[in-house]
Amino acid sequence: MKSAAVTVLILSLLSGIANAQTIKIKRQCGGYLVSEGSKKVLFYQSAPKSLNGTFRRANYVHPLFDLDGNVVSEDFPEDHPHHRGIFWGWHQLWIGDQKIGNSWSTKDSVWDVQKVQRIRFNDRSVGLKSHILWKSPDWKDPVGRLKPVVSENTTIRVYPSDQESRKIDFEIRLTARENNMRIGGADNSKGYGGFSVRLHLPNPVQFQSRLGPVAPQRTSVEAGPWINVPDSLANNTGGFAILSHPSLPGFPHRWILRSHRGMQNPVYPGQIPVPLSTDEPLVLRYRLVIYRGQIDVQQAEVWQSEYEESS
Repeated sequence: MKSAAVTVLILSLLSGIANAQTIKIKRQCGGYLVSEGSKKVLFYQSAPKSLNGTFRRANYVHPLFDLDGNVVSEDFPEDHPHHRGIFWGWHQLWIGDQKIGNSWSTKDSVWDVQKVQRIRFNDRSVGLKSHILWKSPDWKDPVGRLKPVVSENTTIRVYPSDQESRKIDFEIRLTARENNMRIGGADNSKGYGGFSVRLHLPNPVQFQSRLGPVAPQRTSVEAGPWINVPDSLANNTGGFAILSHPSLPGFPHRWILRSHRGMQNPVYPGQIPVPLSTDEPLVLRYRLVIYRGQIDVQQAEVWQSEYEESS
């Protein structure tokens, strides 16, 4: 009997392995498509893209898909055409007293994607590791060529879904290419800047946090390390949560939240710029979870604990 039970267990495990959907990364025109089985997960836009020659951008995620393959992110939305899916940008980049472009609004900013490496991890997750040089017409060499001002190394890691949720990690590493550099958010009371998520919100949404319900304000609000946005996907089939890692400088960050036609932003560093080193990179880590149905605070706390324990 024991032998038969062991055989059944082994066959069950083998069947599970055989039925597991493989996550793949495929090079396509303009970037890289990540899919799981027959369903699309996300597209990383590595090549420059514009709206009739304006709001030129690269190095961001769009489309992002839910667990059923529906597009949930927005690109070039009418109200804020510089918004783009999942992106990271800053209003202020300084070299000494000279301001260099505005990567948030895509003004005078160039993302030169030098290399994209595809990675497969032992837990069946996959990664896109990109090396990007930030450039701007505001900073040129003596013969008029754009000089790199920041080296960015970003890894986007996609985990296998468990049928009810999918985790996607973002690790952004920024190193100055010039001395005396600073980086900052909007130069106003909002201070928004950094990692941003622009998804299509079918209805005005509500926000949940460790501290309870959170009401969006014009400026940033305190909400703890994670934000959950329930009933925020197409047809109210699920929602998404944004988690922040405790390794972040100033953890946990304040949040800019928008309940309708807007992006969600864990603000870093805010209105006052901070130094950007030529030696030690600024490392920013966030996790996005797309899920079906509803989750409670306890589930969000489990996800946050798992993320905090990750290396």
